[in-house]
Amino acid sequence: MDNTIIKKPGKTRKKGFEPIHSGPRDWSVFQLSRNKKTFIREVTELAIKRIKKQTPTKESLIEELETTLYREKLRIKRYPWKVDPPDEAVFWEGVKQKLLELSSTTNGRDNKVEEEILQSIVSRYANEISGNFKASSYRVARAIATFGFRRLLNAARIKKFGAIFRRDLTLRDKINIVGHTEQIRKLAKKGTVIMLPTHFSNLDSVLIGWVIHELGLPPFIYGAGLNLFNIGIFAYFMNSLGAYKVDRRKKNLPYLETLKAYSSLAVKKGAHSLFFPGGTRSRSGQIEDSLKLGLLGTTIEAQREIYQDNPGPDARKIFIFPVVINYHFVLEAPLLINDYLRLRGQEKYYVENDNLSNSYNILKFMIKFFTKGSDISVSIGHGVDVLGNYVDDEGNSTDKRGKIIDSREYFVYEGRVTENKQREEEYTRMLAKAIVSEFHISNRVFSSHIIAFVAFEMIKNKYPQFDLFNLLRIPEDEIEIPYEEFRQNVKRLRKKIFKMKKKGIVGAAPHLEGDVDEVINHGLSNLGLYHTLRPLKKNKKGNIITMDLARLYYYHNRLKGYDLEKKIK
Repeated sequence: MDNTIIKKPGKTRKKGFEPIHSGPRDWSVFQLSRNKKTFIREVTELAIKRIKKQTPTKESLIEELETTLYREKLRIKRYPWKVDPPDEAVFWEGVKQKLLELSSTTNGRDNKVEEEILQSIVSRYANEISGNFKASSYRVARAIATFGFRRLLNAARIKKFGAIFRRDLTLRDKINIVGHTEQIRKLAKKGTVIMLPTHFSNLDSVLIGWVIHELGLPPFIYGAGLNLFNIGIFAYFMNSLGAYKVDRRKKNLPYLETLKAYSSLAVKKGAHSLFFPGGTRSRSGQIEDSLKLGLLGTTIEAQREIYQDNPGPDARKIFIFPVVINYHFVLEAPLLINDYLRLRGQEKYYVENDNLSNSYNILKFMIKFFTKGSDISVSIGHGVDVLGNYVDDEGNSTDKRGKIIDSREYFVYEGRVTENKQREEEYTRMLAKAIVSEFHISNRVFSSHIIAFVAFEMIKNKYPQFDLFNLLRIPEDEIEIPYEEFRQNVKRLRKKIFKMKKKGIVGAAPHLEGDVDEVINHGLSNLGLYHTLRPLKKNKKGNIITMDLARLYYYHNRLKGYDLEKKIK
């Protein structure tokens, strides 16, 4: 078996999965990197084709270019980043001069100058987005990340930072990889895998990179926020591990279509890929229920084009794997929930800035995270095809009754595979719905999730006349939950969670078993572990109190979407 137990004198530790490929030459991302110039040229051509389809006249294209120029000049002035190219201002000033020439003469239109401008912009974007994967750098970065994580875990378990130099533990002792691990390994040999994780923390990208390696999978390409490339240590690791850059400041059509073209073409060429379908970290703490459809739609486009290019039965399939990351606490939670509340309440709430902005702060972030004794769970969901249908271990798509179906037929019109934008937009919505559903099924309930949910709902029930913002204004020193009432609600909710687990509606961590008081104490010891203001704690009387309602609300939200509110009295 791949996932075996190795016994040593006085120790038992887990062994990782064997690699599914023998070396870099079998990695699709390696092949892309070897032919990078050709690939970028193909991305540029595809993006231009997509843009011109949406701007069919010269006038509409020129108008789009002028809009792009305006937005980019505004971005440079208001939101400059260290990672931005040094010639940004010069390049866009050149675009401005060419557009001014177009507006003053008709000769430019006859000479298709607007298409030359579009070519230069899209080519620039494609080169910006492109990753810089190198097999040698990948091995070094992977080794450094694994070494660093392992040392931090030793410090966590022994509670002394000096233990960072010991070799006692493996990451598998700390990070539990559960779910459909064998299925994702099998299907990665048969087709192209797209991994779609939930997103709660800045740690997610590095964590998922380690999980991919631990599962014995080859490197994935993945979209990482360009802002993270401002941070030296992150920029090195992400460049080495296959990341391409996503600049969320840029909302113009040429950039978005270039980004989609990059993703679609890479997947079409067989590169396993990863992106966060929620777009950014969950501000509310809730599992994403509204996904960004742009990049998601590129998987459907890629599958349709594969079917068009390969009419036979052996056409490669794309397999989607939702992934749920579970933490007891998220270091950025105070900043994220404040951001969420500000956006929801507008002037009613104030947001602080995220201070994880340099290599030192990121390193400090990781040290503080790992030197706390809190477990992490990464749950691999059941694989689906690009229509959201479950797939079996052989890659066959199945309907709700388990009957094998041909996903190619979804793209067939009048006997052949055809492009239909409206149809594919509907398929994208179907896929998003299936992913959200699988997120909730694969979610692994922790003790911290249960106690946060119970406490906040009990407080809410006590003040039924208050809306969320009035509720969050209640002074924390006025809130005290009698322990026995709290205990009974935890017991009732845990029982409901176990019933849901049996039905396959949600997962549950093993630490939820056993005495209910032990479960509560486990949750209290882990919930908001690093935060100065603990979301929940016991007072001297043994009752439950909170030091920060907003943080409690954030952790409570992890169990939203399961209709559990009525279980709390």
